[in-house]
Amino acid sequence: MAITAADVKALRERTGLPMMDCKKALDEAEGDHEAAVEWLRKRGQQVLEKRADRETAFGRFGISCGVESTAGAMVELKCESAPVASNEEFVQLANDLAEALAKTPAVEGHPEQLLALDSPSQPGTTLAQVKDDLFNRIREVFNVGRMARYDGSTCGYSHNSSTVAGVLLSVEGGNDDAGRDVSMHVAAMNPSSLSVEELDKTVVENERKVLRDAALAEGKPENIVDKMVEGRMKNFYAERVLLEQTFVKAENKETVGNYAQSNGMKVKAFSHMVLGE
Repeated sequence: MAITAADVKALRERTGLPMMDCKKALDEAEGDHEAAVEWLRKRGQQVLEKRADRETAFGRFGISCGVESTAGAMVELKCESAPVASNEEFVQLANDLAEALAKTPAVEGHPEQLLALDSPSQPGTTLAQVKDDLFNRIREVFNVGRMARYDGSTCGYSHNSSTVAGVLLSVEGGNDDAGRDVSMHVAAMNPSSLSVEELDKTVVENERKVLRDAALAEGKPENIVDKMVEGRMKNFYAERVLLEQTFVKAENKETVGNYAQSNGMKVKAFSHMVLGE
C-alpha cells in the first residue's frame, strides 16, 4: 500500500512524533494507522527500557480533591528535568493519576495497577498508554512515586517553586478555599503531626526531660518546675503540631485549629510530601 504525505501528516498530528518516525511506522504497518501507533509504542518501550535507570529528580504532585467529593488523592509523578515538570501534558497526567486513584482505592501503593486504569481525560486509553505516548514525544523517563488517599471530603495544594511539595487534607465541613489555605500552611511549616496526641511519645517525653533538667539547673524550686515545664511545652507543641501552630496568614496569632473552626472545618488528617524525600 502506497504511503501518502497525508497519511504521514495524520499520524504525526495524532502522535506528536517526528515525520520520519511516522513514515517508518506506516511502512512497517503497511499503511494501517492503528498498527502504526502500536508499532511506535513498542519502539518507544524499547527506548524506555534502555533509559529506565536515569535519575528522575524533578516532577510534581497530582491532586484530586474537593469538600464536595467522596474521596481525594495525591500522586507523585517524577521526570528528568524541570521544564518537563511544568509541561501541560505532564501536569494533566499527574492530575489524572490522582483522579483515578481517588476513584479506585484498591490500587493505592501499586503504580502498575494505577497505570492500568483508564485515563479520566482520555476515555478508552489507559494511563500507561498516555504515559508511554508522552515518553515517545518527550523522551524523558517518568516514574510514579508515592501516593496518598482519603475517603470523604478533602482539600489540597501542590507547590511547584523552589521546593516541590504536595499536601492532601482529610476534612469535615468547611470550604475549598479554607482547606487550600490550611494545605498551603502545611507546605510552608511542615508540621510533624495533626494533634498533640499524635506526636511521638518518646520525642515528647525526651523534650519534657530536657526542659525539666534545664529548669532544675537554673535553680528553680522543684515544686514549681513541673508547672514551668508544661508552660514551655506549649511552645514545643506550637512548633510541631498543625492544629497548635500559628496560622501563616493570621494577623492575630490565630492557630490553624482556630482558623479551621472559624470556617466550619475540622481537619481530620493530612499527608505532606516533598519531591524525592
